[in-house]
Amino acid sequence: MNVAVIGAGSWGTALAKLCAEAGHAVTVWAYEQEVAEAINGKGENPLYLPGIPLPAVHATQDLESSLCKRDIIMSVVPSHLLRQVWRLAAKLVTGSPVIVSATKGIENDTLASMTEVLQDVMPRRLHPRLAVLSGPSFAVEVAKRQPTAVLVAAKDVEVAHFVQATLATDYFRIYASEDVAGAEIGGAAKNVVAIAVGMSDGLGFGGNTRAALITRGLAEIARLAVAKGANPLTLAGLSGMGDLVLTCTGDLSRNRRVGLQLGRGRSLAQIEAEMKMVAEGIHNAKSCRDLAARLGVEMPVTEMVHDVLYEGMEPGMGARRLMGRAQKDEL
Repeated sequence: MNVAVIGAGSWGTALAKLCAEAGHAVTVWAYEQEVAEAINGKGENPLYLPGIPLPAVHATQDLESSLCKRDIIMSVVPSHLLRQVWRLAAKLVTGSPVIVSATKGIENDTLASMTEVLQDVMPRRLHPRLAVLSGPSFAVEVAKRQPTAVLVAAKDVEVAHFVQATLATDYFRIYASEDVAGAEIGGAAKNVVAIAVGMSDGLGFGGNTRAALITRGLAEIARLAVAKGANPLTLAGLSGMGDLVLTCTGDLSRNRRVGLQLGRGRSLAQIEAEMKMVAEGIHNAKSCRDLAARLGVEMPVTEMVHDVLYEGMEPGMGARRLMGRAQKDEL
């Protein structure tokens, strides 16, 4: 099949390689000229996925040619740029391809999920063709063909089954679901909890604190997802607990690294100045907190991360605030 990957960051590049290894003709749209030239000239993306060969992937900066006559389009644009890119891209899509959103986030201004943003800017014929890819999947590990399991969700489960059958390989296992809300909220909100866990580690706290933050973080993610219509069992699966554990504990997690540096006393401005790739939890701390307020959902870990990032609260004070809350029943 003909596959387009919109976005040539580390995850987009890894997915382009995956699609090529699944036997498809792949074109990846890159914003940076140096990335497109390197993929075509050297068969590698040295800026975002260095050292990984990409022998069967073609890159372009021409958005129109990348989208024309495709069977599947993978959208891998950072959440804060998704609407801007797809306002242009939506007009260039021909036919009715399946569109797989592989971006994890919630838009800050509208508090829309990524598929809600796509539905906002896309023609109606494409709405039933939308799917979400989520789950524990570090880009470099997928690119190195390490065994990985993820979730694809679509309101029409046959669309999810199509993606499952088309993109699965001997190292990339895909489970199907109809729970789009659960997949999207789990994928977005876990990044915020990962910053909290990183802060805990940076402050020198141990395994007890980490386990408490992951567990209670999952509880508040599930509350938010259910308020959006999700099945709570989805949050016990790959796009919930699976992705949360990976992002909170893995050394490759950008969100955890942001938290680590905050816990060690560095400012957000200092951290962002040195970052080459986006840590989605920085944006999602605001959007998840605001969405929770709109839906009347209590999210104390998310609220704490927001206040450290945007209100100047010290991470140590954030820990004391969480531990000083009124005692509660668990269920």
